Amino acid sequence: MGSVAGDAARLAYPPARRDDSVVDDYHGVQVPDPYRWLEDPDSEETKDFVAKQAELAETVLAGCPDRENLRREVTRLFDHPRYAAPFRRGNKYFHFHNSGLQAQSVLYMQDELDGKAEVLLDPNTLSKDGTVALSTYSISEDGDYIAYGLSESGSDWVSIHVMNVTNQQPMPDKLSWVKFSSISWTHDGKGFFYSRYPAPRGGELDAGTETNINLNHQIYYHVLGTNQSEDILCWKDPEHPKYSFGASVTEDGKYIILTVYEGCDPVNKLYYCEISSLPQGIKGFRKRQEMLPFVKLIDNFDAQYQVVANDGDEFTFLTNKSAPRNKLVRVNIKNPELWTDVLPEHEKDVLESADAVNNNQLLVCYMSDVKHILQLRDLRTGNLIHQLPLEIGSVSEISCRREDKEVFIGFTSFLSPGIIYRCNLAPAIPEMKMFREISVPGFDRTSFQVKQVFVPSKDGARIPMFIMSKKDINLDGSHPTLLYANIRGGGEYGEEWHKAGALAMKQNCFDDFAACAEFLISNGYTSSSRLCIEGGSNGGLLIAASINQVICGLISLGVLLLTLVLWTCSAFTSSQLVMPGLQTMVVQIRKKSSNGSSNILPFIMCGDLGSKALVANASIQQPCC
Repeated sequence: MGSVAGDAARLAYPPARRDDSVVDDYHGVQVPDPYRWLEDPDSEETKDFVAKQAELAETVLAGCPDRENLRREVTRLFDHPRYAAPFRRGNKYFHFHNSGLQAQSVLYMQDELDGKAEVLLDPNTLSKDGTVALSTYSISEDGDYIAYGLSESGSDWVSIHVMNVTNQQPMPDKLSWVKFSSISWTHDGKGFFYSRYPAPRGGELDAGTETNINLNHQIYYHVLGTNQSEDILCWKDPEHPKYSFGASVTEDGKYIILTVYEGCDPVNKLYYCEISSLPQGIKGFRKRQEMLPFVKLIDNFDAQYQVVANDGDEFTFLTNKSAPRNKLVRVNIKNPELWTDVLPEHEKDVLESADAVNNNQLLVCYMSDVKHILQLRDLRTGNLIHQLPLEIGSVSEISCRREDKEVFIGFTSFLSPGIIYRCNLAPAIPEMKMFREISVPGFDRTSFQVKQVFVPSKDGARIPMFIMSKKDINLDGSHPTLLYANIRGGGEYGEEWHKAGALAMKQNCFDDFAACAEFLISNGYTSSSRLCIEGGSNGGLLIAASINQVICGLISLGVLLLTLVLWTCSAFTSSQLVMPGLQTMVVQIRKKSSNGSSNILPFIMCGDLGSKALVANASIQQPCC
């Protein structure tokens, strides 16, 4: 793509005002923040700076001779049909489909799986540039209505709309100030639960560029065909304004489950309300100055609880209570003193999900050494019935309900962008067949190989890493390589693995990443001049630390601010990064950077990366020239 770094000295970067008066004190360490003014995206000074930066970038990129060739090749590789797993509501099937280059996938419906599919909702028609996205949706039990949330230009703010599925006509319902919300219909189809924040004082604001924290999340019930001002307030907690809430109706339609969160940690409170216990139903609370009578089953943040199934008052939960790799437990919610294990914690593998299927069975998904395995188990006992055949890869989605004898499973691997399996659970041995496969034109999966290695980190921890390359690769260190590793801080081995890379243990992440880079170099896969690293959001934090400590790389929207806790949804990440985690990490980086490094690995941009079929979710993505 040409030498950009070599021309850096000749580039006229826009000047950035330095304000040396801004200094923060973290654990006795003075940390200057001279560019704090750039944290205000709506100030004229920030807008002018960003515009000039964009103008400079465009002048540089315009001079790259391979830019158009790269654009054409990436466009060609993206131009292939993609499907999501189908699901059933009422007497119809629904699925998402993208023809190739559509900005947003389209929701289709059909009477039979092999019947003609017609468009139900196409978000691409809602804006000229495709920046209006379908962020959430829910179809009523009878399949007659769909409530769906739209967001604009990547904003977290959502507006909920309703459509009549039968005639595909929009309803007048429109709900505003919705954020971090699901949609859950009551089984009578008369309305749904959703989450929102109070409307801001002083009228409208630019819902997308504001950086203040949202407070006082609330649960409402919307009755179909009414104005939002008539919605029924079901739950709020003004004593804890930073809490967030989610409400869902159980699959049998009898209970409302309220989950309470205070951040990104895998813990939640859990309350329930029996719908039949409401004498006048939910609508009876419209004129009453009280909330729904939720019973507090779990009223502390000591573990995570997710409903898997219920038979009346007897509930099965997936939890990490005294089980960092998760387990299944059962309790009668009317007599919550006795909890029993249905599926105990595995000694090594992480139980990622469990779905009730075929009336009395469970489809469970384990993460085993960063690979997914699927098992069919008995719902009552947890006993293994059958292990479903899967190659090395990841289960991307499972589409099923408890009544279903047929399950659809989305699957991706390092060598396949997507397969949807159709699994018939009626016979003694489940029948698993390919329903749809996504193929990329010009990519021959048989020419590539995937191997898994375990790299010792600085403290001896074994870090799993997949290496994807062409077959019969010559390990001479000449290959451009993109590193994206499964380091500590993720969920690959459960909560202990996660905590080993959070807060004051954040340095483990950087050590793990450096160890993986050193493995690739020492084993001849690449060299320091041909190794590329990149990351966005929390991954951007990793890249920033690596740049300071060992490696040089590319950051995309990194989580780098000590003041992050003050910013919108970033407040939910505070338990992972700040006070004392990120602040302590910054002190560590400052100390380590001042000591220098003997193994600086420069970043190099490889011009032909787009033509080498980089596979999503790969831990090591290695295009081989």
